[in-house]
Amino acid sequence: MVQDAERTTDDATSGTGGVSEGHPDPGMDRIREVARGVWADPLWTLPNLLSVVRLAGVPLFLWLLLGPQSDLLALLVLVVSGATDWLDGKLARWLNQYSRIGELLDPAADRLYIVATLVAFVLRDVIPWWAAAALVGRDVVLTLCLPVLRWHGYEPPDVHYLGKAATFCLMYAFPLLLLVQEDFTGADVVRPIAYAFTCWGGALYVWAGVLYLGQVIAAVRQARTSTPG
Repeated sequence: MVQDAERTTDDATSGTGGVSEGHPDPGMDRIREVARGVWADPLWTLPNLLSVVRLAGVPLFLWLLLGPQSDLLALLVLVVSGATDWLDGKLARWLNQYSRIGELLDPAADRLYIVATLVAFVLRDVIPWWAAAALVGRDVVLTLCLPVLRWHGYEPPDVHYLGKAATFCLMYAFPLLLLVQEDFTGADVVRPIAYAFTCWGGALYVWAGVLYLGQVIAAVRQARTSTPG
């Protein structure tokens, strides 16, 4: 639908349904604005450096799991990753070094560690493939929703407390699952705890994804409703 050349700021913010020939596209303008905001922030801060170190550890972590199958070393990489995850948030607050790119790197590292762990666990028959597919599929669907939100002028939805709880459970489940792959005293006690964290974390992770998807659908409907006819 061809839009009027004169739009109000509110209309451009809420998103419009089409592009008129010769007129700027508000969706693309919004994407460019967000991109400029990301690159305008300082890049080489200490919290961002820690996030980059976490990202660099993902291929090492995956190789340790699938190559030599050094589960204890892989567990150490995961522990170091968790420590840097906690530390970069603390440093950002202490040093007042918040940045948009840091906000993007942090969850990206979490997701990559989760995906890497799931891939390795499936290949090693630690968990069934359908469980991993459900968790990875959840992230794929939500990632595809992000450009849709940007197009309609919305930021990604805030992290839900269920999503935080799910990530917390999975970040405990994965080290415990790695630990019980080794033959040690007490493995029979740790194993049910590991699988309990896995089941609860997986269920909450998928359910939080459903809630996020509901927020996306509601935002898109609101944008279309507010679009002038």
